[in-house]
Amino acid sequence: MKTFKKVYIEITSVCNLACSFCPQTGRQANFLKTDVFAATLDQIKPHTKYIYLHVKGEPLLHPRIDELLDIAHEKGFKVNITTNGTLIQKNRHKLLGKPALRQMNFSLHSFDGHEGSVDREGYLRNILSFVQEAAEQGVIISYRLWNLQKEDLSSGEKRRNRETLELLEKAYSLDYRIEEKVVPGGGVKIAERIYLNQDHEFRWPSLDAPEDDGKGFCHGLRTQAAILVDGTVVPCCLDGEGVINLGNIHRTSFSEIVEGERANNIYEGFSRREAVEELCRKCGYRQRFGT
Repeated sequence: MKTFKKVYIEITSVCNLACSFCPQTGRQANFLKTDVFAATLDQIKPHTKYIYLHVKGEPLLHPRIDELLDIAHEKGFKVNITTNGTLIQKNRHKLLGKPALRQMNFSLHSFDGHEGSVDREGYLRNILSFVQEAAEQGVIISYRLWNLQKEDLSSGEKRRNRETLELLEKAYSLDYRIEEKVVPGGGVKIAERIYLNQDHEFRWPSLDAPEDDGKGFCHGLRTQAAILVDGTVVPCCLDGEGVINLGNIHRTSFSEIVEGERANNIYEGFSRREAVEELCRKCGYRQRFGT
């Protein structure tokens, strides 16, 4: 039986932002019902202890996020949440004190990625306030600034990043500039249980992208799998449109799906350092693991 370090469960396909780096989903807007969430956890329990409430969509839009965390705790799961952070003040009472909550990832690049963003200080103030209390409760915090370019950032982009980093440096009384400590793809510990990671801008794979030679490796179906809000199982958290549809947990069990022929072909292909699926051959993330 395949086991995974993590399984992504998309609890909503809806987002409150329209970031330039994140293509809008063509799938139906949907929110996962609590009973369906509980049944999903029962299906994946033999395969993992860690769930991530994210693929597409903003998880803090889910009106019953607190109930989902309670269900996860009852069933023995630890939960990671990735959020743009804009709704943290509204939802802090639903998150704080929840024993299932292991880690919160804040995509700070969402602020500049969304054209209508205003009040950077207020945005970060709300996040910092939550983080202070959450970290004291043992929650791991990861601030993400994933907007670096292969070429140098423009002066405007550098200035906006510096404004964000400066606010963090001030908040945590750092005696260094964060850029001096972080290499792209890496991070720095800025306080107890609190980290900042910088990386190049994330690009979602697309069938419209150019195809490469298909060589390389990926952790899809090896350390992770993902379940979209409608129950569709995909190999990883990057297949936000369900292109590699391995099956649906409402018709076939998760265990059967991840041991199915298509899933095994993907797994065995990457064991040979070959991408057998078209979408995988058009995914730049695979290049991070070498060929």
